[in-house]
Amino acid sequence: MKRLSPSVSSIDHSHTKFGRLWKTRPLKRHYDVVIIGGGIHGLATAYYLAKEHSIKDIAVLESQYIGFGGSGRNTAHVRANQRTQQNVKLYDEGLRLWPILTDELDFNLMFFNCGNLSLAHSEAAVSGFRLAINTATFSGVKSELLDPQQCKEVIPALDISDRPAHPIQAGMYHPPGGTIRHDALVWGLAKGADKHGASIHQGVEVQGIDVDGPRVTGVQTSHGPISCNKLAVMAGGYGASICTMLDIELPIHPLTIQAMVTQPLKPLLNCVLSSGAYHVYANQTLKGEIATGAHMDPQVNYTTDVTAHYFKHQAEALTDFMPCLEGVRFLRIWAGLADMTPDMAPILDGNVMFDGLYIDLGWGYFGFKSGPITGKYMAEFIAREEAPEILAPFALSRFLENRYMGETATTMKYGHWD
Repeated sequence: MKRLSPSVSSIDHSHTKFGRLWKTRPLKRHYDVVIIGGGIHGLATAYYLAKEHSIKDIAVLESQYIGFGGSGRNTAHVRANQRTQQNVKLYDEGLRLWPILTDELDFNLMFFNCGNLSLAHSEAAVSGFRLAINTATFSGVKSELLDPQQCKEVIPALDISDRPAHPIQAGMYHPPGGTIRHDALVWGLAKGADKHGASIHQGVEVQGIDVDGPRVTGVQTSHGPISCNKLAVMAGGYGASICTMLDIELPIHPLTIQAMVTQPLKPLLNCVLSSGAYHVYANQTLKGEIATGAHMDPQVNYTTDVTAHYFKHQAEALTDFMPCLEGVRFLRIWAGLADMTPDMAPILDGNVMFDGLYIDLGWGYFGFKSGPITGKYMAEFIAREEAPEILAPFALSRFLENRYMGETATTMKYGHWD
């Protein structure tokens, strides 16, 4: 009988690599660029610095392991339905980057373009949606206003009757949105940065920052001093505390945000769903789990502790407008830090207070969806020492000049919706 497949011993494995995705390189005493933070922003910046600007003498320093912070503690939603034109432009380019990046990295980022549906439960919320949709339309981003029946056509499990505590009045549907596998993104960026020559050092804690007059010259770490020509702080919720090493106090408040997943279910939620009135957002993972979160602890803190309160809140919220979920069990819960600014927009700046200092901080819970595209432009900023036009609105000086962005009108601020 003819064999349909070769035996295991006859298969040629010479082309297959089962090793680590990135190398372990010696920690040098000097680098051209040091990046503090091994999340998606730091890794993306290192990747684009090495790939597009031929700056390969880079050290990414992570005190724990890559993806330890917000990059691995989120629900992995991506979208571009923000309120302000500056934000929409950046996030839209970020959405269009996912398939390109997947191809470049030769790594499956598991981008699921399932769309995003946000629910409105009041006239004020509907007005906010109209403004956001007009901004999106002006910027060439697809978003549309749906009536309750159309919302139910998108997600049949929705209860659009008057029974829920907050009846659904409308929805903002954003087809380009979706989800990305967060671990895959971290690993893929690390693989790409390493391939182009950047060094990734895990377990290296920055304990101090060295300066010489007006210029940053290096860092003190748990593994000894490292000098550098340029220093980038991209440490998410911990970034503001790192900047205090230079006596720089940023308008950033870290708040704990919790998320959780249910037991696996048959497919019932075919897009990302969110509700401001209920303080909840959710999506169904490829394993069938309902991943949900939203509420932030109101007090400033650096903990990632979880509380039973949020199990109760999420269960009550989800089952009120999707009653088919009653009786479903939660399996696990986790928490991360959201580094919130007063206007819910990030701080992206260079030569801040000191020459050679660059910061990419203050993303709140929007940092995941913006990581690669921001890294691309921050790499350009660092390499050319001039802010790309798309990043100019996010300079730290806006707070001193009272140029606050209006992002809070359709997003949650410190646990409450404005």
